[in-house]
Amino acid sequence: MADGAFGRDQVANVHIPPIPEQVRRGEALQDRVRALLPTLAANAGKAEAERKVPEENIRLLREAGFTRALQPLAYGGLELSPEQYCPLIVDIAGACASTAWVAGLLAQHGHGLALMSKAVQDEVWADPEALLSSSVAPINEGKAVDGGVILSGRFGWSSGCDHAQWACLGFRKAVPELGGMMLPFYAVVPRKDYAILDDWHVAGLAGTGSKTLELKEVFVPEHRIDSVIGMNTGASKGYGLHDGGIYRAAFVPYFSFGFSAVAVGVARRFLDVYADKTAGRVRAYTGAQVGQTAPAYMRLAEATHMVRAAQATLSQDWGEIASRSRSGQLPSAAELAMWRTNQAYATRTAIGAVNLLFAGSGGSAWFLHNEMQRLWRDANMAGAHAYSDYDIATQRLGRDLLGLEPDMAIF
Repeated sequence: MADGAFGRDQVANVHIPPIPEQVRRGEALQDRVRALLPTLAANAGKAEAERKVPEENIRLLREAGFTRALQPLAYGGLELSPEQYCPLIVDIAGACASTAWVAGLLAQHGHGLALMSKAVQDEVWADPEALLSSSVAPINEGKAVDGGVILSGRFGWSSGCDHAQWACLGFRKAVPELGGMMLPFYAVVPRKDYAILDDWHVAGLAGTGSKTLELKEVFVPEHRIDSVIGMNTGASKGYGLHDGGIYRAAFVPYFSFGFSAVAVGVARRFLDVYADKTAGRVRAYTGAQVGQTAPAYMRLAEATHMVRAAQATLSQDWGEIASRSRSGQLPSAAELAMWRTNQAYATRTAIGAVNLLFAGSGGSAWFLHNEMQRLWRDANMAGAHAYSDYDIATQRLGRDLLGLEPDMAIF
């Protein structure tokens, strides 16, 4: 036997550690979700036409377990790590960006709920399949009353609200212990307490159904309220309730996973569509084979590098976030600033790749039956989310890198 080779008896003596159960859960979910991609892609046009994700898509993803990916094991969830979960958002986005955006948020809200009080978790997850949409910007003011708050007003951008039984809403309220300072909070409210306004008429990510929720004098009990600051500093009501590492983490990185992942997934799909259509494209008037011309394949080469760089940036961050969570130590302000800027940078880079290719795709790319124009609209809309604002992100990171105090006016 050659040096370094193993005989059958030697192999039998090698200790092979068992595959962790979390890895098995993640691999099983990946297989189930990837089997659904052709159906999700076939429904992409329907999502855009109906201005919401088709019921079939949500049903299939729920049955696969995707919407419970970040839900605690104690409540029937899969409790997956970022490295297992986030690549699936990229995959789904390549099939249907709106489905990925909505399903991602519905899943990610499971992580946020797990940081809140046990009472609200028991209430919501009395049905383990229950879904939450959100409108987290703390624009409206809550009126403090005995035992909770009264909420009124309109709460916009609630992606996937048509499919949710609950909503997590951001609001501001005065904190007497801090001299009446207005601070941000989240409130969880049941579907019966709000109306959905059918006002989602947009050019990109039209299928997300990110409609406005309207509340009129709704009482929210204290057990369904938590501090935004507390949920990012280990001081929320449910912090430490679950053993899984992902629950010893700040809320914001987990909440925002999907925004950049969707942009990268769309860009990755655009590479394939561009290559396929350009290979057979003939230039008008001259009859030249476009795919054989230098500008066409140079654009594709550059865009490929851009998409790979964007995904590599995100993959590194997913690993860092998971590692920090497993350590049981909350991320520093510097880490949070870097992760946010990286996500915004990846989003901007992915959009740049799509725009580069779309600009070289000719007039046929603008026809509504052409997948390219939908991908282009969806990619650019993904970059419009406040969390993906690269200018804001770099301001925060830049101040941190220079040792300046955070500017709380910059989100």
